[in-house]
Parts: sequence; C-alpha cells; structure tokens
Amino acid sequence: MTNLIDKLNEWCGRVVSWIIVVLMLLVVFEIITRRFFGSPTIWTFDVITQLYGAQFILLAGYTLLYNGHVGVDIFYSRLSTRKRAVVDIITYLAFFFPWIIVMTWQGARLSITSWERMETGYGLFSVPLYPIKTVLLIGSVLLFLQGVSKLLSTINVLRTQKDKGGD
Repeated sequence: MTNLIDKLNEWCGRVVSWIIVVLMLLVVFEIITRRFFGSPTIWTFDVITQLYGAQFILLAGYTLLYNGHVGVDIFYSRLSTRKRAVVDIITYLAFFFPWIIVMTWQGARLSITSWERMETGYGLFSVPLYPIKTVLLIGSVLLFLQGVSKLLSTINVLRTQKDKGGD
C-alpha cells in the first residue's frame, strides 16, 4: 500500500510541478501587456494566485514523500534509527494526523459549500472559487495518504531494526 501511495504522490508531483511554467508565462504576459501596451488585464492576478495556491497544496504530499517539509533536527539527527522511528510515530499520531484530519474535513466542508453556491471572488473578474477549494480538499487527501505511508514505513522500520546496545 505504501508503494501505491508513494507512486501517486510522485506522479502528482511530477505533473503539478509544470504549473510553474504556466505561472511564469502568465507573469510575463501581464508584464508585457502592462508595460509595453499600457493595458493590464483584470484576470491574471487572480488566476496566478489560484494556480500558485493549487501548486502549493497539491505538492504537499510530494514534499512529505521526500522529507522536504521544514523540521528542526538538532537532537533528532543524533538519535539512533529506532529512537527516530519512535519520535516519528509519536509526532505523526500526536500532531500530523489530528491536524490533517481537521484540514481535510474543513476542506471538504468548504468545497461542498462553495460548489453549492457556485462561489466566485470579489472584483471585476469574479474568478470561480469552487475549483481552488476542491484543490484544497484533494491536496489534503494526498498529504493525509502520504502521512499514512510514512507512518506505516516508520512502523516497519521499528519492527525490523535490530535493537543495538544503547537503543
């Protein structure tokens, strides 16, 4: 099961990372229309903001897969493999899972409400908000799944790692 989750987040990471190219093209387009033609658009800021937000949330699981989230490891790096596994299990159960469960639940609630209302943003462009709120839910689920994969892998390390002297 962990391999399937890891492959899902790997695939998602590789696909979603291309959003940066679209973002770059939109920023260049806006600069050209604003500076050279004196005609800024009313939609690029909202679209760029939503695409960046989508990339950020959809890559959270991929980032966890490669241990790319911020962590303080002053003491952690000095621990044995088994002790690190115990710390990881405790922190996943005490901090990660309660937080991601609430985030997923709230993401689902926000997404459903937004779709029911066909919610749009304020301003001249009135960008639809229900797609980005759905992306929040999808990203939360991907991050939750990657957390499950990490927890199962850590439990496996704890089970298979031999106990050595000071451990």
